[in-house]
Amino acid sequence: MNGSTWKGHGAMLGANVMWGLMSPLAKLVMAGGVVVPLLVTDLRIFGAMLLFWLFSFFQRRERVPLRDHAKLFAASLLAIVLNQESFIFGVGMTSPVDASIITTSMPLLAMVLAALFLGEPITGKKVLGIVAGASGALLLILGGTHQAGAVPRGDNFIAGDLLVLFAQLCYALYIVLFKHFVERYSPVTIMKWMFTYSFICVLPFSLRTVADTQWAALSLRDIGALGFIVVGSTFLSYILVIVGQRSLRPTVAGMYNYVQPLVASIVAVCWGMDRFNLTKVLSVVLIFGGVYLVTRSRSRADVEAAAAASAQKQAAAERGRDEA
Repeated sequence: MNGSTWKGHGAMLGANVMWGLMSPLAKLVMAGGVVVPLLVTDLRIFGAMLLFWLFSFFQRRERVPLRDHAKLFAASLLAIVLNQESFIFGVGMTSPVDASIITTSMPLLAMVLAALFLGEPITGKKVLGIVAGASGALLLILGGTHQAGAVPRGDNFIAGDLLVLFAQLCYALYIVLFKHFVERYSPVTIMKWMFTYSFICVLPFSLRTVADTQWAALSLRDIGALGFIVVGSTFLSYILVIVGQRSLRPTVAGMYNYVQPLVASIVAVCWGMDRFNLTKVLSVVLIFGGVYLVTRSRSRADVEAAAAASAQKQAAAERGRDEA
């Protein structure tokens, strides 16, 4: 494993750790009733857009042609607008447990889409790794149903489940379809434009929410949590995702999705809301064992290299026979 690959693993691990921290922090802020889920999404998009534009003034300016702006707009729809908005509305219509379980489908979707669009092979080792990782994530999620069960499903829970699934499909499409595109520009340039287009898309639906929020009622704790969500779980995380997306295959990058429930579980233990037990140890082993298996599975490049080596060996054998 070369340095670039290690950097990709570290980037995806860091991004998903911060996304895992976002869940309990967002619940903590929204528990006060001042902040609604849609406002959290709006603040993430607006705050990250400002930060990316600010940082872009301190780096070399990159010219982006019009055709690539169209691709950046499509990427922003998949990775940010449709992904975040569908998930937020879906969670509001179904239960948090249902939503958490459905999110485990993302690496599987990424594997199938990578096979369809990038020609990545679906191997037994890759499938086994996804099953192991999903099993570890489900153990963590279902192990907390005694707490989450107090939150009932909405009346339209089927529509909510489908919206959460659609959010996972959008993100899987993004990491597959734009894997090579993100190599053209710096992470700041890419995210600057993606969040700008996302802001334009959500602005008409956000004005009422922002205007109705009682900002003065927010405590310092709430402001600090929202600050981390914007800076850490959005700005820094999306930069790290670009680094991981460049260095890792889509299925490997998607596997780190399973780290999020693990982080949320660790936070619950630290806050005294849960306790560490054998189930959690087994979950950790399954999740990281699954990531390892998918990492060690054959890629398209491996298959092509093996085919080329086989063809070269066969050609050498035929030349040997002809000379004999």
